[in-house]
Amino acid sequence: MATGTGTQRPRVQAVKLRPMLSAKQHLLAALAAELEKLQTGAGARAAFESPKVAAHGDLACTAAMQLAKALKQNPRQLSETLRSALLATPAFERWVDAIEIAGPGFINIRLKDAAKQAVVHEVLQAAECFGEQPAQPNKVLVEFVSANPTGPLHVGHGRQAALGDAICNLLATQGQQVYREFYYNDAGVQIGTLAKSTHMRAQGIQPGDATWPTDPDNPESKAFYNGDYIQDIATDFLAGKTVQSDDRSCTASGDVNDVDGMREFAVAYLRREQDLDLKAFDVRFDNYYLESSLYTSGKVDAAVQKLKDAGKTYEQDGALWLKSTDYGDDKDRVMRKGDGTYTYFVPDVAYHIAKWERGFSRVVNIQGTDHHGTIARVRAGLQAANVGIPEGYPDYVLHTMVRVMRGGEEVKISKRAGSYVTLRDLIEWTSKDAVRFFLLSRKPDTEYIFDIDLALAQNNDNPVYYVQYAHARICSVLAAWKEKDGGDTASLTHAGLSPLQSPQAHALMLALAKYPEMLTSAANDFAPHDVTFYLRDLASLYHSYYDAERILVDDEAVKKARLALVAATAQVLRNGLKVLGVSAPQKM
Repeated sequence: MATGTGTQRPRVQAVKLRPMLSAKQHLLAALAAELEKLQTGAGARAAFESPKVAAHGDLACTAAMQLAKALKQNPRQLSETLRSALLATPAFERWVDAIEIAGPGFINIRLKDAAKQAVVHEVLQAAECFGEQPAQPNKVLVEFVSANPTGPLHVGHGRQAALGDAICNLLATQGQQVYREFYYNDAGVQIGTLAKSTHMRAQGIQPGDATWPTDPDNPESKAFYNGDYIQDIATDFLAGKTVQSDDRSCTASGDVNDVDGMREFAVAYLRREQDLDLKAFDVRFDNYYLESSLYTSGKVDAAVQKLKDAGKTYEQDGALWLKSTDYGDDKDRVMRKGDGTYTYFVPDVAYHIAKWERGFSRVVNIQGTDHHGTIARVRAGLQAANVGIPEGYPDYVLHTMVRVMRGGEEVKISKRAGSYVTLRDLIEWTSKDAVRFFLLSRKPDTEYIFDIDLALAQNNDNPVYYVQYAHARICSVLAAWKEKDGGDTASLTHAGLSPLQSPQAHALMLALAKYPEMLTSAANDFAPHDVTFYLRDLASLYHSYYDAERILVDDEAVKKARLALVAATAQVLRNGLKVLGVSAPQKM
């Protein structure tokens, strides 16, 4: 079992001066103080929104309408009262140009140009750390992919890999110590199926042969894998080859009757294949956790004993049951069947007790929606074990499967896998960047159709191309400036920004200022799709700005200000794409 020490994104020294963010924080603090004066506890609910119409202002507040009923006041009159109080505060005097009341009591706030412009310097100074929060001591374990070593990774595993990696990156931006873990079932019935399938191929029996089980009504016939990869395993085993994966190494005996050795070799072979797929997808792990270790270490038996000692089990019909209904489950669950084997959620309980004992106060599991039924019983088992684990542990992010379309038709079969499209297929047909961005562009529990043709298109309809092209376009402008004027990007951190007055420039700066809040919200909600939406919006705003204003003008002050703005935009595009695990090319 390979172990690691956890991963955090590299940091540079924190930037002390953050005018745009401090402006909003000061304004929010002033709003909270004035709301608290109106009603005790109201200050805690202080918040700004983005006006639905840009012309209405830069920030909006609906607090007066929310408080009016409780205070038995007219909401518009209450808004006027709040407006006067806010304008008298030092923060609003410094950063706000005007406050307007609209409709039944909306408070629309217009910021001074300096408040909006300051974010450009902040981005350039913080660089790759813009939007990140200070380091925290708590450790977070994210378990994802966790594919059984019985076949190649399919596109569903790909969605899970993209989700897990991006969620890890999001949590790291919030200063959390993130550990990536891959848990795999190396002790179940499927491993026996893998060994039987490989053994038949090693004996020269092929799918379609008379001796290959095919009767759909015979359960035994389903216990074989038909993909070409099984033949590859058998061939290499008979050749006595050695396979090396991240967590194990195995040399084949070459003996066709060595079924146990064949099982071990097949698991190592497929672990190596999965490693290669994940490396091609640029996903890495700090730790590989084997299900078999839960049994050999006695953790499963220990977990069962904890549940018995807590009085949360009972014997009935020759089986051992968990009183999971005591914890909100719809019925009690069998833990140990009549034949003495444990049901699949029991090692899950033991595994999560082990996570808690390893010091992970927060755990996130990325799994398919077919695991929904296990959530209640695993959490029930953890509560029943009475080891101090809080309710709601662990967190779950469930995702749906992915359909693949090409030429308007669904692609269902990979020759190598035998019955499904693999992650490697998808990467080879398109690119790592396209697969990552596309699989992250919807909420995890939303059905997703991966369009191969769209992923290959080099136009604005392709979202990853659209965002990457915005970054490359900015890099082209900066390169032209450096070639012509010998410009140095570092000098832009001191550029005067007062020429940034156009509506398009203001919209771009406001979008840059939203990046840190978006990151925090996306991390809290386990929502990397929010990052894809943000990046598409930011790219759109940049393209609009580029079309509205020429950047490399003769006026040196104007040119430097505009270059600083676009350089900051490129930096935020890079930062966001890095969270998603997508590259930011300088040329396209």
